[in-house]
Amino acid sequence: MLDAEAQSLKDILLMESKCNEEQLQEAEDEHDRSGKPYLQVIIDYGLLTEAEILQLEADSLGTEIVDLAGEDASKKVIELIEPDIARQYGVIPVEFDDVTLKVVSKNPLNYQIAEELRFILGYDIQVCIAREDQIDASIEKYYPTDIESVQDMLSEFEDEGHDLDSDADIESVANETPIVKFVDVILYQAIRDKASDVHFEPFEKEFRIRYRIDGALYEMAPPPKNLAVPVISRIKILSNLNISERRKPQDGRIQLKVGGKKIDLRVSCLPTAYGESVVLRILDRSVVNLSLEALGIADDVMNSLREISSRPNGILLVTGPTGSGKTTTLYSCLNEINDIGDKILTAEDPVEYDIEGIIQLPINDGVGMTFLKALRAFLRQDPDRIMIGEIRDFESAQMAIQASLTGHFVFSTLHTNDAAGTVTRLIDMGIEPFLINSALVGVFSQRLVRKICTNCKTHYDPTDDDLKLLDISREDVGNNKFCYGKGCAECNETGYKGRKAICEMLMVNSEVKEVIATNPPTSAIQEVACAHGMRTIREDGIRSVMLGETTVDEVARYTK
Repeated sequence: MLDAEAQSLKDILLMESKCNEEQLQEAEDEHDRSGKPYLQVIIDYGLLTEAEILQLEADSLGTEIVDLAGEDASKKVIELIEPDIARQYGVIPVEFDDVTLKVVSKNPLNYQIAEELRFILGYDIQVCIAREDQIDASIEKYYPTDIESVQDMLSEFEDEGHDLDSDADIESVANETPIVKFVDVILYQAIRDKASDVHFEPFEKEFRIRYRIDGALYEMAPPPKNLAVPVISRIKILSNLNISERRKPQDGRIQLKVGGKKIDLRVSCLPTAYGESVVLRILDRSVVNLSLEALGIADDVMNSLREISSRPNGILLVTGPTGSGKTTTLYSCLNEINDIGDKILTAEDPVEYDIEGIIQLPINDGVGMTFLKALRAFLRQDPDRIMIGEIRDFESAQMAIQASLTGHFVFSTLHTNDAAGTVTRLIDMGIEPFLINSALVGVFSQRLVRKICTNCKTHYDPTDDDLKLLDISREDVGNNKFCYGKGCAECNETGYKGRKAICEMLMVNSEVKEVIATNPPTSAIQEVACAHGMRTIREDGIRSVMLGETTVDEVARYTK
C-alpha cells in the first residue's frame, strides 16, 4: 500500500499521462513486495528517469529544482533550522529573504511538512526539489551527528540497579532516554568503525560489549552490569522480538538509516546462565564491493572462477568455515554473470544483499520453506542459474546434482576445511562418486585474513620463527621482505585495515575424476589436484605474505 507521498507521485504520473494504470500498478506491487521506495521502483522499471520525475514534481508544485552539489550554503541560512529539525524532516534551507524560507525536502509532495515547519520556525516556507542523495549528503555536511563516545556516556550512568519486577518495568526502562541514547551510540560507533558484528554478553559479575572488526574481536569499556537487561531489552524492542521470552533463542532484524545509508542488522538472542547473549550482524551494503577483483585473489584463480561461473551447467561449491566470506564470493560470481539473457534464482538464509535482476528467496524453516523445498520449486521456474545458500544434507545435495544434470548451473556452499575435503564430505553424505564426477566442476575454498594497513606498513627481514611458522626456507623467501603494520590512527593502532581472501581452486578435470571414482581419502585428491596446478590455501597465504599484503601471524592463524 502506498503512503501519501507515493500516492501523490502516482497521481501526478497519471495526470500527466507519463505512465498508464497497469504500469503503475505493477510498480506498486513491486514496492509492496520488495519494500523499495516507490520512486526507485519507477526508475528501476525504466518508466521515467530521476531527472524526469524531479521535473514533474517541480512543475506540480510550481517550484524549482536546486542543485546542491558543489555549492556551500550560507552559514546564516543553515543556522535558521536546528539540526534535530533538519534531520527529522529531511530538509535543507537554501535561501531566506526575511519573510520566506526556501528549503529542499526529501519528501516534497508531503504538504504537511511545509505547514509544520512554518509553525515551528515562524516563516513562510517554500519547498524546492533536489536529488535525495544530495539532500542526504548536505544533511551530513551541515548537520553532522553530534554523538558522544561510549566512554563519555558510561561516566553519566550511576551504578545502581533498576526496579525490574515485571516485563512492563523492563520495557519502561528500555525506552528511557539514557538507554535509548546508549544503544544508538553503540550502533553508530560500530557502523562508523565498519564492524561486522556487535556482541552483548552478560556474565555473573560483568556486562561485556565487543565489536568484530576485520575478523578480530575488540572489547569496549565495560558498562555497568545493571545495564545488561535494559540494553538487551532495548535491542529486542528495536527488532520486534518478544521481551517476555527469555528462555528460547529468538532471531530478528533492525533497519536503520545512518548518514543517508540504509543499514540492516540481523539480531540473534541466546539464553545463557546470566541473561540473554545478543549478537548483531551488521549488513552495510555500501561497504561490500560485489566484484571478484575486490576479493584480492590471484589472477589465475580469478580467471578459473570466471570460466567455471560462465558454464551452462554443473556445480560450483564455495567452502570454508563460518565467517570466511563464502556468501560474498557467491554474490560476486552472480554479479559477474547477471545478464538479461539468463534467469537467476537464489535461496538464502537470509537474503543479505539485494542484487538487481536476480530473484532472491529467503529461507524460512519456521513455515517449512527449506533449501530443499526452494530448490524443488526453482526447477519449475525455468531458471538458467541457481544459487542455494548451503547444501546441508543428502537430499539437498542430490537435488542440486539433479538440477545440474538437467541443464542448470548451481552455486552453493559447504562447510569443509579445504577443497579436496569437499569431495569426501559429499561421499560421506551418500552421494555416489560417479554422480559427483558428472556434476561437480569446481570447488573454491577460502579464508579471510586481515590486510596490513597501508598507512603504517613496515618492511623487515623474516626471522627464523617466521620461517618456522610458515614451514619455508630462506631460499624460498629469496630477496622478498616481509611486512607488518606498526599501528596508527587510521587503523586504530591495530596495524591492520580491511581483509582479503586466501584460497585454493580445485578444478575437477579428468585426472581428478579418475581419483574420485575410486572413493579415495582427502589426501589423495589433494595430491592429484596439486600435481595439476592447484595452489593450497597455505601456499596462497605465503604468496600474500611475500607480496606484503598480510602478516605471517595471520596466515599461520588460519592455515595449517
